[in-house]
Amino acid sequence: MQAVSHTPASSRTLAVDCGGGGIKVTLLDAGGFQIGTAHREPVRYPFSPADLVRTIRTLSDGLHFTRLTVGMPGTIRDGVVVYTPHYTRKAGPHTRLDPDMDEAWTGCRLQERLSEIFGVPALVMNDAEVAAAGVVTGVGLEVVLTLGTGLGNAIVDSGVLAPHLEISHAPLRWGLTFDDVIGEAERLRLGDAVWSRRVLKAIESLYPVIRWDRLYIGGGNAALISDSVRQKLGPDVSFIPNAAGMNGGVRAWDLIARRA
Repeated sequence: MQAVSHTPASSRTLAVDCGGGGIKVTLLDAGGFQIGTAHREPVRYPFSPADLVRTIRTLSDGLHFTRLTVGMPGTIRDGVVVYTPHYTRKAGPHTRLDPDMDEAWTGCRLQERLSEIFGVPALVMNDAEVAAAGVVTGVGLEVVLTLGTGLGNAIVDSGVLAPHLEISHAPLRWGLTFDDVIGEAERLRLGDAVWSRRVLKAIESLYPVIRWDRLYIGGGNAALISDSVRQKLGPDVSFIPNAAGMNGGVRAWDLIARRA
């Protein structure tokens, strides 16, 4: 983005990437570069906000950081969990809803809670939005799609983050949602080649609605898209590393500040 960073030179950001299968943590310097080794712990269901706090505390033990950035799936509004798709389930993604976990997560003031517990400023955003912070240029309408357990997305207009849309829950075909059609469960069932063609159709169905200037595709499954499908995506599409979900942890603060 074409903006002056307000990140102090002495800042150290603990970046946390929350996925359906695991929590990853890394320490970033003021420039957004990784310091040391990233650490990961599998998610053990049922998984509550208290479990997330415990996991972050365990993975960050011995690390010194001056602020905390957390990216997690679902709709996060002003640091409050409006909806999260995986952690409300009894045994992981696509299993039955756990009423206790649904109550614990929905409306959870996670950003405020983390700041109080760790004693540093905290920022909690949708995980695709954190990834977007690390890659967008601030020019034109830029869209980030992340392919993992489900579909994540972020929309950035001239460097300003748009209100979050849960595209993953929109109907795509046969009464099924984007998550149902191109999520990890279907990739495992269909194989990478057929799944890749579904991803292409999903992208083609979104373009007339959003008409982006540039599309970025990331997430853990982006690398599995077949070469034949990649060749059909066009010059306005770029692939980004899965690490963007953590490496955007510094610039996410500037992205949020530009929307205020």
